[in-house]
Amino acid sequence: MPRNKSLPPATAFAAALLLTACGSDAPVAEPPPPPCDARCDYISLDSPVDRAVLDARIDPLFSDPAQAETRALLVLRYGQPVAERYGPGFSAETPLISWSMEKSVTAVLIGMLVADGRLRLDDPAPIPEWQSPGDPRRDITLRHLLHMASGLDHTEGLDANEPGAIYDGDTVRMLFLEGADDMARYAESRPMEARAGEKFEYSSATTVILADIIARELTDSTTPRVRMETVQRFAKGRLFEPLAMDSAVVEFDRAGTMIGGSIMHATARDWAKFGEFLRTGGSIGGAQIIPRKWIEFMRTPSATNAVYGGHIWLNARAGADGLPILFPDAAPANTFAALGHLGQYVIVSPDQGLTVVRLGKTQDEERQAVRDQLGRIVNLFPVGG
Repeated sequence: MPRNKSLPPATAFAAALLLTACGSDAPVAEPPPPPCDARCDYISLDSPVDRAVLDARIDPLFSDPAQAETRALLVLRYGQPVAERYGPGFSAETPLISWSMEKSVTAVLIGMLVADGRLRLDDPAPIPEWQSPGDPRRDITLRHLLHMASGLDHTEGLDANEPGAIYDGDTVRMLFLEGADDMARYAESRPMEARAGEKFEYSSATTVILADIIARELTDSTTPRVRMETVQRFAKGRLFEPLAMDSAVVEFDRAGTMIGGSIMHATARDWAKFGEFLRTGGSIGGAQIIPRKWIEFMRTPSATNAVYGGHIWLNARAGADGLPILFPDAAPANTFAALGHLGQYVIVSPDQGLTVVRLGKTQDEERQAVRDQLGRIVNLFPVGG
């Protein structure tokens, strides 16, 4: 792996002090970290960043109460481990829940069916219940679903601080209440609230529709067990086995539909393998297991949201307030990430050769602190190799 070409910590600190003395607008220098000892054993000796400096950026994710509970942190550079650390009670063998990170996995499986010629991005989505004459859902394409722009009346979640509001969101009603037995039927039966392709509406229900399409394309059977086993074989044979994601487990509802928007389990190391697969444009060990252009599609901003591509988040600013989802001021513009509820991250920076996995339990009020700290970690690494 490449060695660190940046200034030694003491030299960098002295330079920062000099900048501070030049004027009040200069950045305030961080104090130099203490010398690295046994606490840094989780960081590789080949780290391109000084181990003490990297530890000073990683440790707050585990020790700062304002950043909540980090259960796993894994940093790879060009596929080689740089740092790997776990919280109490967790280890490299612990499968952890994806929440919405699974959406990106579902998008890859859809891409494989497109590559096989079974699906087309701009054809009407193959949902029979939408095909009646005059039904506006006939205009919904696969592209619209992948861009979260179906126009369906889906509401991911409402203000959790408002009494009872959480139960009015589609996600809770679909996952745990009246939609739980047949999630695709619940998601697909919603009326339109906008024209297809007109409005961005982030929605786990949308990804369940994509998961239903996967099952429909792989089998004509409506038997739940047949649907489940068919999709399991496809996901395992086409994705998990080639990537050696041995811990990966996807969950299904009672209708045999993969809960493709939120419930998958895998270890941090296996999530890192998925991130590396995305970083390398859909290849593993030199073998291209999905066309590179599909990964490029996923990483291209959608027409309705500059920070969202094909079921993956992008490093940009969008909206009237310009608030970023990632960290456009602290990482290359082509950085992207699979994100999940409660602070699940698979962050990929192709320009830096980085894949960073952070898994844990972070409430909404702590999420920005965690995101900003991950940005500080990413920002330490040089561009190029």
